[in-house]
Amino acid sequence: MSQMPQLAACPSCEEPLESGDRFCGACGYDLSAVPAPPDDHPTITMNGSAPRPPSAAPAAAGAAPVAPVTAVDWPVAPEADSSGTPAAVVLPADIEGRESGGSDSPGVRFDRPAGSPAPPHAQSSALPPERSQAPSPAQPPARPQGQAQEQGQPQGHVQPPAHTAGRTPGHAPTPAPAAHAAAEPDEYPLAAPLPPEIPADELPTVEVPTLDAPLADPRTADLATPAAGLKVCVACRAGQVDRDGYCENCGHAQPRERDHMEQELDAVAAVSDRGLRHHRNEDAFTVSATALPDGSPAVVAIVCDGVSSATRPDEASLAASRAANESMLAALPCGTHPQQAMHDAILAAAEAVNSLADPATSAHDHQPHVNAPACTLVGAVVTPTLLVVGWVGDSRVYWVPVDRSAPPARLTEDDSWAAQMVAAGLMNEAEAYADERAHAITGWLGADAYELEPHTASFKPDRPGVVVVCTDGLWNYAEGAEEMAEVVPPDAADRPLHSAQVLVGHALDGGGHDNVTVAVLPFPAPQQGAGSA
Repeated sequence: MSQMPQLAACPSCEEPLESGDRFCGACGYDLSAVPAPPDDHPTITMNGSAPRPPSAAPAAAGAAPVAPVTAVDWPVAPEADSSGTPAAVVLPADIEGRESGGSDSPGVRFDRPAGSPAPPHAQSSALPPERSQAPSPAQPPARPQGQAQEQGQPQGHVQPPAHTAGRTPGHAPTPAPAAHAAAEPDEYPLAAPLPPEIPADELPTVEVPTLDAPLADPRTADLATPAAGLKVCVACRAGQVDRDGYCENCGHAQPRERDHMEQELDAVAAVSDRGLRHHRNEDAFTVSATALPDGSPAVVAIVCDGVSSATRPDEASLAASRAANESMLAALPCGTHPQQAMHDAILAAAEAVNSLADPATSAHDHQPHVNAPACTLVGAVVTPTLLVVGWVGDSRVYWVPVDRSAPPARLTEDDSWAAQMVAAGLMNEAEAYADERAHAITGWLGADAYELEPHTASFKPDRPGVVVVCTDGLWNYAEGAEEMAEVVPPDAADRPLHSAQVLVGHALDGGGHDNVTVAVLPFPAPQQGAGSA
C-alpha cells in the first residue's frame, strides 16, 4: 500500500489536520484519495511570496535554461472575523425578488426589521380595565370577553403547507460534501442467475390507464371508505391520521373536531368556526326539533360563547348549550309555554356551568389567576305562530323578513358596558361601541356571576322570514339589523345551511378576529320539522 501523503489542511474545507488522520474531522473528506503532490515547482507563486530562483531548481540534462518569471501581485482576500465567517459580499436587501401577486419588488429583505409589529397570531390583546374594578351594588361587574388567551398559546394558528408540515420545527441539516469514490475492487461478485422464462400466456395482466380513461381527480373522486376507527387526511385524502393528529403520508396536521362544525336539520342549520386569530373554538351550539302537545313543530337553536378570560371557556359553552337544549326538549312536549321553557333552560345551563368550577378555589377570596368557567348564551324557539328568544350576555338574535322591503330588527339587548352606557343616556351607540370597554360583558353564566337575570321575549311576526342567532364573532362585522339583512342570502328560508355558511364566511373575510357561530331558523316552522332530533 502506498504511503498516504502528509497534509497540513483538508483539501476540501481547509480544516487543520493532525498526523495520521485518514478522514477530515470537519467534512469527512477521504484523505487517502488525495494524489501525491507533483514533483515540480510553480513558476508563479499564489501566496504573494517571492518566486523560487530558477538556479535553485535542478536542471535536466540538456534542457534549455528557464528565464526568470516575475511574481504577480494578486489581490489579498478579506480577513475573516473572530467567528470564522467571511465578510459579506452581497446583502439580502441587494437581491431582487417578486411578490406572490407577480409584481417586482427589488430589495426584498427576508428578515423582519427591528421594531416592526409582530405577526397577528403572535399578538395578544390586553384585558379591559373593568376586570380589576370592584363591583358596586348598583351595577353588576363587567367581565372582559374574547380578548385574553391562555398563557403561552397563540391566538391563531396557520397550518404549514402539506409538503413542509412536520411535528418538530427545525432546519434540515447541511449536507456534507460527497466523499470521493473508493477504489474499484479487484473482483466483482457474480450476478444472480435469471429466473426461468415464463410463457406469455401465464404472465399476469396489468391494466394501464390510457388517454381514453384519464386518471381520477382525488379532489372529486369517490375514494374508498376508510376502515372503522381510521381517519383519512383532509389534505391529501390518501394517508391515515395517527394518534397525534398528523397524516402519516404527507405530515399535514388535521383540524380538531371543534375547529369547524356544521349541523343541519329540516328546519334549522348552524355553523361554528374557530376564526383566524384564536387558537381554539370556544363557541358551542345545539339545534333540535320537537313537537308541541297539539302536534305542531317547535325548532330550537342554542348558541353559547365562552368567556376567554375565564378558565376552560370551551367546556363552559359546551356544557351550557347541551343543558339548555335538553331542558327545552323535555319541557316543550309537556305543554310548557316556550317562553317559560326558555327561562328554565337558561337556569339549567347556568347550573351546568357552575358545576365546572373548582370547589377548592371557592374558599379563597382573591385568586386572580383562577377564574370560574363562564360563557354567554342566546337561544331561539320557532313555532308555526310564535317566536321566542332568550339570552344572557352579548350574543344576539336578528329578524330578517323574506320580503326585504320590510324592515329587519334586532331582538336582543346586550349585557355589556356599551349597552349600559347607552341605556343610561351617558353615550350614544356610536360613542359607546367605539370605546375599548364596549365588549366588557355585565352578564354571563358562571359561578362568579354577580346576579343571573335571564332575558326572554316573545314575538308574533306577521310575515315569513328567518331568525339569525349568532355570537359577536359575526355581528362585529354586521352590527346593525340592516347590515345583517344585507349579508343574509335572499333564499335563506329555503337553504338555512348555505345561509349559515355564507354568514360565517362573511366574518372570516372581514378578519375572523373571534370565534364565529351562527344558527339560521326559518319562520314559521315548517311541518316537516316535527319529530325529535
